[in-house]
Amino acid sequence: MNYRLIIFIVAIIFGVGMSMPSFLQTEKGSKISLGLDLQGGLYMLLGVKTDEAVKSKMKSIASSIKFSTDDNDIIIDDLKIHDGFVSFELLDADEVEYIDKMISDIEGLQVAKNGLKYEVSLTELETQNVKEYAVKQAVDTIRNRLDQFGLAEPNVAKQGVNQIMVELPGIKTLEDEKRAKELIAKPAYLQMMAVDEKRADQVYTLSEAEASEYGDVILPDINKVDKHILKEVPILDGSMLTDARVAFNESNQAIINFTLNSEGAKIFGNFSGDNVGNRMAVVLDGIVYSAPVIRERIGGGSGQISGGFSIAEAHDVAIALRSGALLAPVELLEQKSVGPSLGADSIKASMIALISGFALVFLFMIFYYGYAGVVSDIALVANLFIIIAVMAMFGATLTLPGMAGIVLTVGMAVDANVIINERIRELLKSGATIKTAISKGYSNALTAILDANITTLIVAVILYAYGTGPIKGFALTISIGILASMLTAIMGTHGVYEALYSRINKSKDLRKWFGIRIEKEK
Repeated sequence: MNYRLIIFIVAIIFGVGMSMPSFLQTEKGSKISLGLDLQGGLYMLLGVKTDEAVKSKMKSIASSIKFSTDDNDIIIDDLKIHDGFVSFELLDADEVEYIDKMISDIEGLQVAKNGLKYEVSLTELETQNVKEYAVKQAVDTIRNRLDQFGLAEPNVAKQGVNQIMVELPGIKTLEDEKRAKELIAKPAYLQMMAVDEKRADQVYTLSEAEASEYGDVILPDINKVDKHILKEVPILDGSMLTDARVAFNESNQAIINFTLNSEGAKIFGNFSGDNVGNRMAVVLDGIVYSAPVIRERIGGGSGQISGGFSIAEAHDVAIALRSGALLAPVELLEQKSVGPSLGADSIKASMIALISGFALVFLFMIFYYGYAGVVSDIALVANLFIIIAVMAMFGATLTLPGMAGIVLTVGMAVDANVIINERIRELLKSGATIKTAISKGYSNALTAILDANITTLIVAVILYAYGTGPIKGFALTISIGILASMLTAIMGTHGVYEALYSRINKSKDLRKWFGIRIEKEK
């Protein structure tokens, strides 16, 4: 048995074996997932408020300055966060050198000084970098949240400068849709903030502007009745969080236990040790979930969030905290729901197009080329199985454009066989032997086939690299189809002809084999 035929048979076995779970929809084995347009689901276009990421960055810088100065017993006064910069005043001129070095060690900052008064802000380049990173981080965070939520093959991709496209196949109920949207949009910005004990009794008389003058912020309680006046510069934030899990308290109510990294644990421990008797608020997305009195130093870097969660709410909040806070909030710009019935209609129409196109090509090849057409059809069937198998192996998502790519691949795959068969027929008509006609037919056709397929493959790769969603699906199926057709059409059918050479050579009716009339071989 020749090596070409062996490779062809192995490819067919691989294609059939790996594609069966997708065709039969078995629970075991690698399968192709259907995209939003085929099984229905939810489409959303989100806008990222990148300016808020810059504000969050300034809060983080303020927290770093406060921790560093407190940790080194350096006294600063009037630390405030303004729109675009952080200001503070150094009380000891001997510490100027340390403060200058501390600020210079933070990349992307610029400083304006007036004596011992500092104004720290981001450079223009760093501001742009923060905004770009906020969008990228939002894409990664939303994708991570949806993966943990349990959705199969969510598609999350950046669009334009500050927009994100989200496709959620399989979302069928309003409850799932609501939970998914809340999980996507939830900032999950966790902060530990000190209660301003000096002005706690003024929380209902001070305006937000007046509180800001003292370096404070007024935030609502989880019950939406009480308010808390807190120091605007947080003690620490969720960037130092390493884990968050659902647990239950003594009353069997769902709570969230969280763990901090070593830096967060140190800050948490130092602050709690220095502020015994004062209150520290646990703030999530601008809402105070609890503000307990610190009874003793809290070591170990762990804490809990309680707020009357249902189990599902606690689970979703824990997912959001584990996957990381959104550096910038997102807003829903556009939403479309694709019903499963529409997806079913799309599948039906695509299958009709695929089967009818395949059947017409199949019959034409047999009618025009005889047995050579049958060999080409075998390669065509193998090509389809290999495409499905490779997509299933890599867990690819099949979309409507992807199915269009498969239909197009049918025509492209048979094109190679047409070129080969025509070269063989030309050589037979010119008087070449069967063996010579087959051998030279393939070698003569190879250049044309490679030129056409390689140029198409390059375009498909570019489409996949720079396209989004449906374009990627189309490019993927075209790419796999081209590679599969080169294997089946060039190598596979050649191996079949080599195996059948003696039978073809004995035949007196080449019309039956190649669709041409030659009374006898010369």
